[in-house]
Amino acid sequence: MKNFGGLEPDFCDYNNSKIVVLPIPYDGTSTWIKGANLGPNAILEASENMELYDIETDFEPYTLGIHTVEPVSINNSPESMSKVVYERTKKLLSDNKFVVSLGGEHSVSIGAIKAFAEKFDNLTILQIDAHTDLRNEYLGSNHNHACVMARAKEFAPIVQVGIRSMDSCELVNVDKKRVFFASSIQKNENWINNVVDLLTENVYLTFDLDGLDPSIMPSTGTPEPGGLLWYDVINLMEEVIKQKNLVGFDVVELCPNENNKAPDFLAAKFIYKTLSMKFTKFLSN
Repeated sequence: MKNFGGLEPDFCDYNNSKIVVLPIPYDGTSTWIKGANLGPNAILEASENMELYDIETDFEPYTLGIHTVEPVSINNSPESMSKVVYERTKKLLSDNKFVVSLGGEHSVSIGAIKAFAEKFDNLTILQIDAHTDLRNEYLGSNHNHACVMARAKEFAPIVQVGIRSMDSCELVNVDKKRVFFASSIQKNENWINNVVDLLTENVYLTFDLDGLDPSIMPSTGTPEPGGLLWYDVINLMEEVIKQKNLVGFDVVELCPNENNKAPDFLAAKFIYKTLSMKFTKFLSN
């Protein structure tokens, strides 16, 4: 497994790194296009080709240290996987690391969210996604990727952004006051402020890449038309980070295509850009 950013040893030593990347190459419950288990390595490979200076923030977040730990290695049930992710994330948080998890399909987020909810009071889970993921159970498991936000709601309040696909059985679990459907976002110039107003002091982001439009993110297991574009997401995260405390995040559901590396690079760039926005604020406080 590669190191995020392809950093020199001085900038990826665990003890001296503020940021830790946790790869979780798990694809046990996806139901259409397989390959999300290849997502973490594709993101790490793409990250080696980024410029490490961020123009908008005038900052180089790698100077804070970014260490990539050994990937979670389990191919059993999603429940077993979630337990391992929870334990790994809890240990990293106890070492005061800022943790970024790389999926894998979306069920990998359940264990991470549980660990963050135990660590941080007054937490909200911000979900960017094409799908509500609010089934109580799917295909015999309540830890399926289609159930991730039903489980997240058990740990903290959620706000959902970019939604444009769901099953009618999920309606009972949907709080429409906390859902920003993609079709509504297009008609509401103030949608970002409305999202931020619903967030509490501490925020954990779970970013399913199919929340993006397939014109810029075709490499997912369940692409849906009508999604968010790059600056929609970056402008949202800029306001979240300005007004709230982003405590960690995950990026999931990259299903890489060997013939199109642009989506891999987009995912890596989003991670680095978000870290840059987060830690320029951190350094200025």
